[in-house]
Amino acid sequence: MSKLFAKKQLSVLLSEASDSEKGLKRTLGAGSLIALGIGAIIGAGLFVRTAAAAGQHAGPAVTISFIIAAFGCALAGLCYAEFASMIPIAGSAYTYSYATLGEFIAWIIGWDLVLEYALGAATVAIGWSQYLNKLLTNVFHVTIPYEWCHSPFEISDAGVRGMMNLPSVGILLLLTMLLVRGIQGSAIVNNIIVICKVAIVILFIILGWQFINPANHTPFTIAADAGTVTMHNGQVVDYSNFFNHGWGGVLRGAGVVFFAFIGFDAVSTAAQETVNPKKNMPIGILVSLAICTILYILFSYVLTGIAPYKDFVRAGGEASVAYTIDTYMHGYAWLSTFITVAILAGFSSVILVMLLGQTRVFYSMSNDGLVPPVFAKLHPKYRTPYRSQWMFFVFTTLFAAFVPDSVVGDMTSIGTLFAFVLVCIGVIIMRKNNPDAPRGFKTPWVPILPIVGALACLTMIISLGLENWTRLFVWLGIGFIIYFNYSVKHSKARKMMD
Repeated sequence: MSKLFAKKQLSVLLSEASDSEKGLKRTLGAGSLIALGIGAIIGAGLFVRTAAAAGQHAGPAVTISFIIAAFGCALAGLCYAEFASMIPIAGSAYTYSYATLGEFIAWIIGWDLVLEYALGAATVAIGWSQYLNKLLTNVFHVTIPYEWCHSPFEISDAGVRGMMNLPSVGILLLLTMLLVRGIQGSAIVNNIIVICKVAIVILFIILGWQFINPANHTPFTIAADAGTVTMHNGQVVDYSNFFNHGWGGVLRGAGVVFFAFIGFDAVSTAAQETVNPKKNMPIGILVSLAICTILYILFSYVLTGIAPYKDFVRAGGEASVAYTIDTYMHGYAWLSTFITVAILAGFSSVILVMLLGQTRVFYSMSNDGLVPPVFAKLHPKYRTPYRSQWMFFVFTTLFAAFVPDSVVGDMTSIGTLFAFVLVCIGVIIMRKNNPDAPRGFKTPWVPILPIVGALACLTMIISLGLENWTRLFVWLGIGFIIYFNYSVKHSKARKMMD
């Protein structure tokens, strides 16, 4: 049992963080990390999941859902910042858990992070496909056939069943090729995209404010007697359900829009490629999270003020921002096209960071012997985990091409929230076991703040429902099979205990 919870010593982790010709190359500064965080955060969560949460659960009160989600993320972000300043190693929550909670919990987190990064990338790739189709229709008057831009589980109003989401596969391929060539070039591309993306969000807020109809914000939460609405895939939304109206709906909405905040922790996966990580990692995590939270609250308020929330169940379900502009902001057709182009670029940056984060987690797990050595194999020229990058391209593509975004998005949220809970707990344990270890940043009010953070994330997990819990347990079950049949035999920490 003791080996099951074998811990990786802090001294060993710090030695691995030192520069090495054989390791990952340090090229990122504070500015690049902030841009990396914003690049990962602002994306499908804002432009796609906001409409889903408003239309199906929270209504105009999705603004409050964002505040609740931001509160949980902020508390977890403070814990991430302390860990990142202490342990500047690729691996994020996985590495932190290995040092505090032991190998078995670290494995659960590492396996769980596949739900966040790989499936997160798949979710955003699906959203990218939706906006590409919108752009082609509006500008070039060409539409990708429904069956080639939707999963087999989706059916159009005309009764056409999807077969495969080809555009999502295309963008995943292009970004994987970019990442294989190296993170510095990827970061430059990301910085350019982030500037455009933030400018677009601000532009929509400013121009859209004058089109807000106060009637759309009344009542602010969905009423229990709001009836039912049928979605484009045939699913019926019943607003009498506890989590589809009132404060129950606001809470469920928080679990849904939580996806919009996923990404700030991806900054921590680049710790081993960061210059002066003890100083720059906390800045990158907390500043990017603060900027995005302010933009999210304003954006969701404007979006739900322009269009009635029920619009987002059907007509506005795909490419919701472009739909809102085309339908309610007359005279701003140019803005719809402009925003669609910027969103496509923005989604690309999110996918870029998600794919980056996933391979860096498995890079650390491979170095620890918990997954095969192929995941730590670096390119002889670019010093990137190129084989791992291509393997996760195949894995992510299967979900992006054949599974609806609603399913993949909720799996991403529940996986990430679970990781956040353990990071919050880990800070408390690390303070007790290693009180004198150097910390470039300290989480305030320990243990109160981490406990509140863990409880906030647990509350959002509960709101996601039994179906998503079932998927999580199935996924973890697959992970346990791999752990007990491969990882326990190759674990370096276990061998050191022999």
